[in-house]
Amino acid sequence: MSELITEEDIRTILKQIIDPDLRQDIVSLGFVQNILIQGSSVSFDIALTTPACPIKSEFPQKAEEVVRALPGVETVSVRMTTLSRASSVNSAAPQSSLGKVRSIIAVSSCKGGVGKSTIAALLSLDLAQRGFRVGLVDTDIYGPSIPTLFNLKNVPMYTNAEQQLIPVGKYGLKLMSFGFLLGDAPAVIRGPLVARYVQQILHNTAWGELDYLFLDLPPGTGDVQLTITQTTQLSGAVIVTTRQTLSLVDVARGILMFEKVNVPVLGVIENMAYFTCDNCQKRHDIFGGNTQSLLDRFGLNTLAEIPLLPELTHTLNGPVQNPIISQAVDQTIRALGKSSVTQKQIPKIKFDAKHVILRWPDNKEMKILNRDLRISCGCALCVDELTGKQILKPQDVSPDIAPKSITPLGNYAIGIEWNDGHSSGIYPYKNIRALAEKL
Repeated sequence: MSELITEEDIRTILKQIIDPDLRQDIVSLGFVQNILIQGSSVSFDIALTTPACPIKSEFPQKAEEVVRALPGVETVSVRMTTLSRASSVNSAAPQSSLGKVRSIIAVSSCKGGVGKSTIAALLSLDLAQRGFRVGLVDTDIYGPSIPTLFNLKNVPMYTNAEQQLIPVGKYGLKLMSFGFLLGDAPAVIRGPLVARYVQQILHNTAWGELDYLFLDLPPGTGDVQLTITQTTQLSGAVIVTTRQTLSLVDVARGILMFEKVNVPVLGVIENMAYFTCDNCQKRHDIFGGNTQSLLDRFGLNTLAEIPLLPELTHTLNGPVQNPIISQAVDQTIRALGKSSVTQKQIPKIKFDAKHVILRWPDNKEMKILNRDLRISCGCALCVDELTGKQILKPQDVSPDIAPKSITPLGNYAIGIEWNDGHSSGIYPYKNIRALAEKL
């Protein structure tokens, strides 16, 4: 009889549904909420980690199917919601207008010329076209790109009754840039004022309720980035790069910067990765065919490889309808959702004049010689980008090599500053494990 159905019955049967990213059942993850049983009718919520979760359509059908199979159940109603999250504003900016922004994602490159601003705009546009509330803010004071990208010149700016800047609307996006205030004039501003202007356009813009706000960061790891991380609770960061050697060196610096300020790095987007020949349809890798993946190098997933696309060589006249862009958005959102509920599993780290020792919570231990670890570095200064061959010669590594400091990087790697001055190497845990087993 229907009155015998219990919440425990519902939760038990729903444990059959496994989240493919988190690899746990949706009940243990806390996604199943507000179960209501009225006779033979059952209703409940499934709370997503993030509104644009690409796999959200899979859950309702599966949940309805398994619950309806329970004896006494005739109708099932499943409502999709989103998990509540902490405020996006740190105490350093109590009057911020970001209070109703659900997720804030920084898009960084640490090196100019890799197409970071274009990627930030494409991610924003794609999500806005899916019906989500999205904002994009240009935090580059000296070289703002949004006005040019969206062909917005001499745009009048207004404030509301609270003296907040009203963002510019375009293609369903809320846009803000210092370029709207400055026009075509150059920004001749000293450093301390730059941080003040960044705070103004970020925290004093009338964003209202947003599902996602993307921050197009300026290149580098300086005052602007520090100001943002001190006053804003970033949900995560995406690093845009090319496979050019200088770009990859800066990727390592960017990863280390974000981890030191406790911002999870969601992954890497490789831009201008290749082009497809019009005649033979063959893929040509622009910066060489090195088979070493960014996952092997940094321990981070590559969210997308964006080819050279003709539609990205001019201003954006609307959303770019390209499956590669949509896939990049899906992977970014999935990484964001996973990051929001995954706890860091950081080993205890010790090192001395001879060894680096990693001990995990389950007491498993990895112990490796300093010199072997230093020689294994896969950064762009130690490995040739075109051939994948090692540049660093083992005989050039001192027997006395040792870490000066070690920084845990999320659940994926450690960064090491060595006493020979090398600091751009990132050592994924899986690579350390393989090396320890080999040696």
